[in-house]
Amino acid sequence: MAVAIAYAGASVPHAAHAEAGSLVDAHSVEGGINIEITYPDGLVAGREGTVSILVKNNGWEDKQDISFGVALSDDGVVGADPPDTLAIGRLAEGGSYGESIAISAADDAGPGTHYLNLRYTHVLVANNEEPQAPFFYDIAVPIKIKGDASVSIRTQMPESIFGNAEFPITVEVLSNDMDLRDVRIRIIPPSDIEFRGETLHAFSKIERGVPVSITSRIVTPAEEVPTEYKLPFEITVQYVDDVGEEKSDAQTVSAVLRPRMFMELTAEGGIWLGSVFIAPYVSIGTIAGIPAGAVISILLKRRFGGDGGRKG
Repeated sequence: MAVAIAYAGASVPHAAHAEAGSLVDAHSVEGGINIEITYPDGLVAGREGTVSILVKNNGWEDKQDISFGVALSDDGVVGADPPDTLAIGRLAEGGSYGESIAISAADDAGPGTHYLNLRYTHVLVANNEEPQAPFFYDIAVPIKIKGDASVSIRTQMPESIFGNAEFPITVEVLSNDMDLRDVRIRIIPPSDIEFRGETLHAFSKIERGVPVSITSRIVTPAEEVPTEYKLPFEITVQYVDDVGEEKSDAQTVSAVLRPRMFMELTAEGGIWLGSVFIAPYVSIGTIAGIPAGAVISILLKRRFGGDGGRKG
């Protein structure tokens, strides 16, 4: 069976907003009854979740014989053997009642959306004395089963880089389905690239839905390259999931190492003029004050191979 369910009813406070990873389905039905159902936005195979039900009597009369008929979608994939009815009983005017339903997906559950079908019923007591005909209302709660937990790796770096310079690289890790423990994020650069900063970052915990970012700097070789070529960077994430299993995810991204052009703009706003670097905090007046001879010398070196002119 793909999904099993159990119940724990109690008159407990109910949060006004869904927790991270949860959705709220609200219904207003006859007699001033409000029903709020909070359920997981996804359930990974082999994991557990909770569906919470809150019933509020905002009408003028009492309600009695309140109950929920419970059934799972019978599509041949989902199955369970729950009690047929959740009985709440009577709610006076202004009263409320909460009920929780623990659900779990089997290890071999296939991905897809299944439904927890609820049939709500109550008997309105006119003038709090005369019971009326029963009222029925059907609600289908979608239970989305995922095949496996999802950890997203997002890497930001320049598409192309050049020699004898530094460039930022940022890695963001996001767990979409569960909290992670003992997380290790490693950046593995090519052999000819150095790093300013750590290549291994450790976190005791990464919470579900909360992205974590690390930033380092790529240091390219001092020698100029004659032609461009790709440099692969591997990002690995190792962690312990919510059931104690060690897992890992990886991503490979590439940057093109190419010859430097005469004028280059850096990600921070600096400027390279040949072999001269002008920091982003240098004033326009300072830039304008660079001697023309220095620029001409750079141009001559670049044009004639560094000897300032042709040899006879």
